[in-house]
Amino acid sequence: MERLTLAGGVPDHLKGSIVALGNFDGFHLGHQAVVGRAVARAFHERRPVIVATFDPHPVHFFKPDLPPFRLTSLDQREALFAHAGADAMLVFAFDEQLRSTSAEDFVAELLARRIGAAGVVTGDDFGFGKGRAGNVELLKRLGAEHGIAAEAVAPVVIDGVRVSSGRIREALVAGDTAHATHLLTRDFAIQGVVQPGDRRGRELGYPTANLTLGDYQRPKYGIYAVRVTLEDGSERPGVASLGIRPTFDPSRELLEAHLFDFSGDLYGRKIDVALHAFIRDERKFDSVDALVAEMREDEAAARRLLALPPSFRA
Repeated sequence: MERLTLAGGVPDHLKGSIVALGNFDGFHLGHQAVVGRAVARAFHERRPVIVATFDPHPVHFFKPDLPPFRLTSLDQREALFAHAGADAMLVFAFDEQLRSTSAEDFVAELLARRIGAAGVVTGDDFGFGKGRAGNVELLKRLGAEHGIAAEAVAPVVIDGVRVSSGRIREALVAGDTAHATHLLTRDFAIQGVVQPGDRRGRELGYPTANLTLGDYQRPKYGIYAVRVTLEDGSERPGVASLGIRPTFDPSRELLEAHLFDFSGDLYGRKIDVALHAFIRDERKFDSVDALVAEMREDEAAARRLLALPPSFRA
């Protein structure tokens, strides 16, 4: 899987690709349909597949003060695109130059000349060019003028409503991990490098791997059953606290994951913490003993939700 930029150029062996074009944040069922169609076309036409995405998100470019809302990092998207069958990920740097590019130049200069696309697949609501002046019909017309066969994929609809990143964000804010998982086809996962902490969890008998939340959408604060993927690809079950740790001062927003039956050193390592199930709301405890007692209940709940045997802590 290659990661490309316009500045770095598209190598010759990827010219003539079928390009799946969109933002693909979350890579949910609707996004998977677009990329899946591009992969199918490329297979039949014996062409490579490039999935193009944008960073930063165009919404963030226009509204930089919005609260964090990302559902995936670039690294996560790259892995997801590779798993879907793509040969490369092209990252459009969404900056002032790209914002001001006309719809005509987007097709003629970027898609045709610099990327060398033979075909483009998008969602039916894709907009492009300055002021989002371009739509699917214009993309098809302009593409045909430059030898690019463009097509749009119909939306995926569940329960009468279009699958969207917005629906997933709403589910996460509500603590509805089951619905978010259904739309994503996987558990929502936060990726990051494990940070040194105050070792309070270790003192309480629950050492944790701590991540900051960065640009990710903030799910409902609380306790979750989680699955943690380590750098070597292995997966560990666990329980995590996501929030501001109200029992301790000063409060600090963190995702703190305790991995069951694990004793390795994860400091400085990149991990993915997938939120499998919401257990309870975050709350403040009057004493450390009360907190530890609740943590044991949380562990037991997480083990049940992850279909694991119970713990035998003293």
